[in-house]
Amino acid sequence: MTGLHEPLRERLLAITRQLSVLGLNRGTAGNVSVRDSDSFLVTPSGMTVEAMTPHHMVQMDFDGKHHGSYEPSSEWRFHRDILASRKEIGAVIHTHSMFATTIACLRHDVPPLHYMMALVGGTHIRCASYALFGSQELSDGALAALHERKACLLANHGMIALGRDLEDALAVAVEVETLCEQYWRTLQVGGPVLLSEQEMSEAMERFKTYGSWKGK
Repeated sequence: MTGLHEPLRERLLAITRQLSVLGLNRGTAGNVSVRDSDSFLVTPSGMTVEAMTPHHMVQMDFDGKHHGSYEPSSEWRFHRDILASRKEIGAVIHTHSMFATTIACLRHDVPPLHYMMALVGGTHIRCASYALFGSQELSDGALAALHERKACLLANHGMIALGRDLEDALAVAVEVETLCEQYWRTLQVGGPVLLSEQEMSEAMERFKTYGSWKGK
């Protein structure tokens, strides 16, 4: 199986390395997956990014069967369940980034403190209830927290970011970490002034054409 879909394996590895370069993951923390027709590729279990090659990316079927000599990430269940239930999503990124994990350890939702919250598809980022890593309970909680969203926090754990492809998921992960840092910093001086429902609604409407809007 290792000779198949080599360009996609290389892209998966490149994004995984970029997460390390950006400081969003360290050591063996975090994992990434990408849709591949009627299966998906996911990063291997317990391996540092420095040791990974395209050959180590694990191909999995949606029934949970994996191919090749390497074990998939222990978090393969939520990767599988998200990709199976969200047909518009092509890639899933999970990180233990510092600020997202800090807020997750507080078990806070991230409120509408900045209009860039619209990038995740709603007025706030939910924090899923705590569950053991790698468990079906964790996956079920993540799916609920991701309803109509492209990101969520996992209590005492980290974050999940979704995208139409690997690059889009990376952009969401970076923005979620930024929002969590902004939230944490405002908490140090009394907390943020939040945007109103109307203000967030206007921002979300604008984001429907984000990147193509030719404003004056």
